[in-house]
Amino acid sequence: MSRSDRTLRGAAAVVGVADDASPTGELDRTGRALEVAMVLAALDDAGLTLDDVDGVCHAESSMALAEYLGVHPRYTDSTMTGGSSYQVHLEHAAAAIAAGLCQVVVSVYASTPRSDRTHKRKRERRYPPGPNPLAEWEWPFGLRTPMGPYALAAARHMHEFGTTSAQLAQIAVSTREWAALNPRARHQAPLSVDEVLASPLQVSPLHLLDCCLVTDGAGAFVMTSAERARSLRRPPVYVLGAATCHDHMIISQMPDLTTTPGAVSGANAFGMAGIAPSEVDVLMGYDSFTITALLHLEDLGFCAKGEGGPFAEDGKLGPGGALPMNTNGGGLSFTHPGMYGMFLITEAVRQLRGECGARQVPDAQVAVAHGSGMVLSCMSTAVLGTEAVL
Repeated sequence: MSRSDRTLRGAAAVVGVADDASPTGELDRTGRALEVAMVLAALDDAGLTLDDVDGVCHAESSMALAEYLGVHPRYTDSTMTGGSSYQVHLEHAAAAIAAGLCQVVVSVYASTPRSDRTHKRKRERRYPPGPNPLAEWEWPFGLRTPMGPYALAAARHMHEFGTTSAQLAQIAVSTREWAALNPRARHQAPLSVDEVLASPLQVSPLHLLDCCLVTDGAGAFVMTSAERARSLRRPPVYVLGAATCHDHMIISQMPDLTTTPGAVSGANAFGMAGIAPSEVDVLMGYDSFTITALLHLEDLGFCAKGEGGPFAEDGKLGPGGALPMNTNGGGLSFTHPGMYGMFLITEAVRQLRGECGARQVPDAQVAVAHGSGMVLSCMSTAVLGTEAVL
């Protein structure tokens, strides 16, 4: 690949991160107050202030957030692709910084579905503008959401490749082993494959413990140019590669239930970074369900298509394993407020900065934050590293 194909490699860096989650699953702050707290904490982590910000990303309205913060950005991004929105924001911000459109970009997410339910606060459920195809083509046939679409993918993968429920369960077990090392994780107690399989069936073949949490959570990240990053408070985490692909919106339109658009975004991000999957030290892969995580392993090239089950079943994704995955406990055991992609980035950055304590992966130099949006619809891959070698 020529140098011109890698124009984003090492041009920008993540310089500040913050997130908030609780083992109770609930947070005290909500709404804008929670978002502002995350923005200010991420800026402080970087050694920057609101006066430095000239780029704002928000999955609902970057304009409304910027107005509330009192900043006047030269770059604005309200891209909404579900759980992968924050990998998309990272990719777009890196491109904008490399092009000289802005210098300091912040992206933030906050959602409190668990405490909203506890306190009976009304939450508005949003769908893309225009007609809702789910209401015409899927709901009338009894497809339960959000589990149903992922259950279809799991059932098809089992049919085509012989994947077992026990292999999927091992992903939840390995993730729980990481959560046991994270004092902020919602679930920290040991978990066995048998316990996953004994948990209530939600939509066959997915059990309750194959499914993500419903918790409060929030986070933010700050990015700037590689040059400026070197003089800031924390060690820079460079964007080595970033790419996005989507090939459907609703699950009935997914071209192949066993292959996600991550096969495209992953290959392109790794190509830009100039590295192979074998060089990745930490994988932060969106785990809305165990099947989601399994598909990432295959589509990103950590194993061949159809081999995700055997790849995961020996525990290599857990502590001490060959491919540390979701080291904070993931959406299955740490937190999942609805769009988990922000936490992929915050944990990847902390691993590369060596700040994760008991769950720290030794000498981590390359991490991947791979987001999944909607129903396996939009995949966005960010390859991050401690060095920006061009």
